[in-house]
Amino acid sequence: MTTAHGSADGIVYRLARPDDAGAIEALDGSFTTDTVFEVAASEAGFTLREVPADPPVYKEFPPEEHDEQGLGRGSGAQGNARTFVALDGGRLCGFVAAGYAAWNRRVTIEDIEVSPEHRGRGIGRALMECAADFAREHGAEHLWLEVSSVNAPAVHAYRRMGFTLCGLDTTLYGGTPAVGEQALFMSRPCR
Repeated sequence: MTTAHGSADGIVYRLARPDDAGAIEALDGSFTTDTVFEVAASEAGFTLREVPADPPVYKEFPPEEHDEQGLGRGSGAQGNARTFVALDGGRLCGFVAAGYAAWNRRVTIEDIEVSPEHRGRGIGRALMECAADFAREHGAEHLWLEVSSVNAPAVHAYRRMGFTLCGLDTTLYGGTPAVGEQALFMSRPCR
């Protein structure tokens, strides 16, 4: 299945297949940023302030984080979960993993990654639209995701895709290599 989403440069989008698991695991999801979001939480809520990161922050995600999300579990079309991939000349250059929860009619974006050399070309947006189509097929009311406060490039990209901040967890990353970072939650309606 090739989705209707595409870019002018011939990227193909389709459901993941079991043989995509290795390429998904091998995809470089690292990033570098010269700004981060500083979170100030209070009893009344929280505020975010984008501040310079000097030196710039480089972040690499351990492979086991992908394993925890079940990306290698087989077909991208099992149950209420879907994984879509982006291919450039047959080479995997991005993916999005999403799961539907009927109780609150939400599709959670479990992970979305685009290889560094393919960023800025609309591939992340097209993958997000694959997830949005999946959400609409299930009657979901919104897409929801979690992103670290140090991943300013992703926060900006999600905002351009129509996501807004909807929550904060100051303890989610405790006991992990990301301790000290804050979890920002973002959502967008399914149009």
